[in-house]
Amino acid sequence: MPQPTAICVYCGSNSGRHPEYAEQAHAFGTEMARRGIALIYGGGNVGLMGVVADAVLAGGGRVVGVIPRQLVELEVAHPGLTELVVVETMHQRKTRMYELSDAFVALPGGFGTMDEMFEMLTWAQLGLHRYPCAFLDVRGYYRDLRTLMEHMVDEAFVKTAQRDSIWFGDDIAALFDWMRDYEGSYTPKWISSRSVHA
Repeated sequence: MPQPTAICVYCGSNSGRHPEYAEQAHAFGTEMARRGIALIYGGGNVGLMGVVADAVLAGGGRVVGVIPRQLVELEVAHPGLTELVVVETMHQRKTRMYELSDAFVALPGGFGTMDEMFEMLTWAQLGLHRYPCAFLDVRGYYRDLRTLMEHMVDEAFVKTAQRDSIWFGDDIAALFDWMRDYEGSYTPKWISSRSVHA
């Protein structure tokens, strides 16, 4: 596929324990702006969410936030975005973010980041989209998750091809190169006893 035009970034509303998390979020946002790629994200001005949004904006890029009304009222919405889409529920938020994007990247984050990214992985597994999905593995944050995915394959709950379609790494330039060259394909998720490692 060609270079994505709009990347949905999932990441923490906290900044984490180590400064490298924010540094890489800023570097990722800066590179998005340099490449002319729009940021689609959860609309917050806190944590890594705020860092990546500020970096894209500072680079002259376009940033679209999608946020439930409840969180706007709690005053965590970013006030300086190109566009802020206010929805009623978290389900509507995830759906709208998906509709606006053609790639999905998880930076370090917590339960919400996992929920959002794994929904996109599941939709890819079901053939509902063929967009690239990647984890920017800052400080080995996602090392254990990658090991768990290997275990899922070994135990015949996930196919090798589905696991291999997901990018893990800490090199931002390599991530963008991978997305540019990504060729989405659909592999049925169901595993028979005769095709455990298909």
